[in-house]
Amino acid sequence: MYRSHRERHRTDRIGWLRAAVLGANDGIVSTSGLVVGVAAASATTHDVFVAGVAGLVAGAMSMAAGEYVSVSSQSDTERADIERERKELATDVEHERAELAAIYVKRGLDQSLAKQVSKQLMAHDALGAHARDELGISERLTARPVQAAFASAGTFALGAAMPLLTALLTPRPYLIPVVAGISLVFLAVLGGLAALAGGASVVGGAWRVTFWGALALGTTAAVGALFGKVMP
Repeated sequence: MYRSHRERHRTDRIGWLRAAVLGANDGIVSTSGLVVGVAAASATTHDVFVAGVAGLVAGAMSMAAGEYVSVSSQSDTERADIERERKELATDVEHERAELAAIYVKRGLDQSLAKQVSKQLMAHDALGAHARDELGISERLTARPVQAAFASAGTFALGAAMPLLTALLTPRPYLIPVVAGISLVFLAVLGGLAALAGGASVVGGAWRVTFWGALALGTTAAVGALFGKVMP
């Protein structure tokens, strides 16, 4: 006897997960890099903290604006393609039915079955069938600009707050190694959690994010130290 079971997939998380991980990762890396770079230039703790706060605010707004604009462009393209498909269905439905059947033939159905599937799907929801199978657009994966913008800005601010709070609580002589070390720990945790949420390797996700974070911190520290010596 057949028993139905509920399958748990993660593709519905792609939109917000990508924006959230990008925001948090950028918040940690850019703010900790800014803190370490300014500190390496022999700035005071007050100056380091002010620079970090300014970076948090500017970065969060930049992430929100950037995500909204980029995802809005994707959404505009999706809407334009769907509208074009709607017009084609209204003017030449037979061609569209044959086009959909050809897609199913390429996926492995024989010609007669592909025509039958195309006919039945279009009778149920012609535009939905073409959007999903011809254009690759589905409700689950459609672009959501506002959701992406808020996710990026919020997680950027949350990520940036971690190195800032560390800098505020750490004595000045130990500021650079402590901020860098704790930021790398945060990055490793973030990479592991993101991989876990997406169903990927936790170790691989943690290592990938930590490597690029360490590279960014090392570069900004070197640049800060260099300019701290050459600039009056």
